[in-house]
Amino acid sequence: MAHKKAGSSKANQKGNVAGKRLGVKIFGGGVVLPGQIIVRQRGRTFLSGKNVSMGKDFTLFSLVSGIVDFVNVTKKKKRVDVVAKS
Repeated sequence: MAHKKAGSSKANQKGNVAGKRLGVKIFGGGVVLPGQIIVRQRGRTFLSGKNVSMGKDFTLFSLVSGIVDFVNVTKKKKRVDVVAKS
């Protein structure tokens, strides 16, 4: 019988990490105001289109008030446009 208690490895001590709340915040057809966040992402899965700008952390936000529109660019990438209210 072992006389020493089993120790844990360093790899098992990472613990749980809180989610970063990424994803689409306002879906297609939704109404946005200037500066409102549309998508939070890591990398360029969603591309900025008309009346949309991208922040340094790849966050897409609206430049004008209007309606959100998602357009397929490729199978994996989508472009986000905001159609301005007239």
